[in-house]
Amino acid sequence: MEWRDEGIILGVRRHGETSAIVEVMTRGHGRHLGLVRGGRSRRQQPVLQPGNRVELAWRARLDEHLGQFAVEPLDLIAGRLMESACAIHGVQTLAAHLRLIPERDPHPRLFETLALVLDHLAEPLSGAELVARFELMVLDELGFGLDLAECAATGGRADLAYVSPKTGRAVSRLAGEPWADRLLPLPAFLDFAAGRRADANSVVDAFRLTGHFLTRHVWGARGVEEPETRRSYIASVVRSTSRGDAAA
Repeated sequence: MEWRDEGIILGVRRHGETSAIVEVMTRGHGRHLGLVRGGRSRRQQPVLQPGNRVELAWRARLDEHLGQFAVEPLDLIAGRLMESACAIHGVQTLAAHLRLIPERDPHPRLFETLALVLDHLAEPLSGAELVARFELMVLDELGFGLDLAECAATGGRADLAYVSPKTGRAVSRLAGEPWADRLLPLPAFLDFAAGRRADANSVVDAFRLTGHFLTRHVWGARGVEEPETRRSYIASVVRSTSRGDAAA
């Protein structure tokens, strides 16, 4: 068995004295693991860092085997990401979300979006906007997508301000006002048509929204907790924006 594909490094763990087991997100083969012989060498270690984009050749005798990767660098951005606390926690958070997807299950939309998010992680607000959208996409890919296009009560598309915590459907400001304390805020930046940008408060609201449905449908159903890296990422974004920094 053999294939070639592009991949983004998610994680690496030691295997023996000189090798490493590498976890990647690929365009056509989903999240995939493979053995890299000599992966702990001085030549390979800079390549096998989370966030780096690589060219992969995978080989195994049988499809169900772990197999071996041959890895060549394409875009080595890990060094830049390591300069920002937001980016470090962000990479770890994205990897944790992708581990919710079954291994070797192709999700090309997630791969393409992952590459886009990584390019902006060092910019706290821009990165946070994209991470929140990525979480919505993960929910959608797992079959729990939210309906944020129109009001559940009126069918209108204007002034959507809330989301029902039960149905995951948007509600307009006027229709939802009597039950505002029971509804989740819908940040305006999640509506592409609105053309709004995020601020620290709307980012927190966005992660509260996605976190609610990840807990309800994914983490809780699997008996796991919210990743600590996600909490750290949100805290880093809030700290950096409250200081007015360009990066964490």
